[in-house]
Amino acid sequence: MTITALDMMNTPALETQQNHLLAALPAADFERLAAHLDCVPLALGKVLYEPGEQLTHAYFPTTAIISLHYVMASGASTEIVGVGSEGFVGVALIMGGQSTSSAAMVQAAGYAYRLERRLLKQEFDRNTCVQRLLLRYAQALITQIAQNAVCYRHHSVEQQLCRWLLLTVDRAPGRELVMTQELVASMLGVRRESITEAAGNLQQAGCISYRRGHITVLDRAQLALRTCECYGVVKTEMHRLLEDVQ
Repeated sequence: MTITALDMMNTPALETQQNHLLAALPAADFERLAAHLDCVPLALGKVLYEPGEQLTHAYFPTTAIISLHYVMASGASTEIVGVGSEGFVGVALIMGGQSTSSAAMVQAAGYAYRLERRLLKQEFDRNTCVQRLLLRYAQALITQIAQNAVCYRHHSVEQQLCRWLLLTVDRAPGRELVMTQELVASMLGVRRESITEAAGNLQQAGCISYRRGHITVLDRAQLALRTCECYGVVKTEMHRLLEDVQ
């Protein structure tokens, strides 16, 4: 369905959370873009595009979380970066490419606004505010990807899990995540046994509770104390780049 700006505010699924990039646009720019946005449900595990596949749409998540990950020839994969309501999926479309070597899969079910490739490129080329906003976000995304690479190399699995949980819960409407340990292990590129041990430690410390397929963050402050510096670096850079974008 195509939505209007009024629909965007009143859609029940989006009452508690909007896409922050779209919200940062001046009213006139948003009104013009909103006429072409489709509100779409994204089911858990849905693949938005595969490696090397031509991108046809950009996605601006509201309550969904989308994982960009690299898939090895063996089928094993590791998350490169996650995208929630703070950003959009389809950066390749504004950087001169039509495809990427990564895949995009829905990590947490929810909603997103979908914009056709041609319309995104048209708006990007003619509107300096949209151009500045999306390029700033692209820089923030690169920072997060680089910081994730450092984190995977230098920090413990427990620190990585804390960072990942904090970033994920920041993007989620609530503090309960529908997530198996197998999926988390795949996201971080570590053995499931390592996630089981780290999650057990966090549960004993009262930071999280875990039952099959569900992780609930109980004490966010304690998670923040147990994580590495990477979480703060990513959040600070995102804020710095997007706070004065208009």
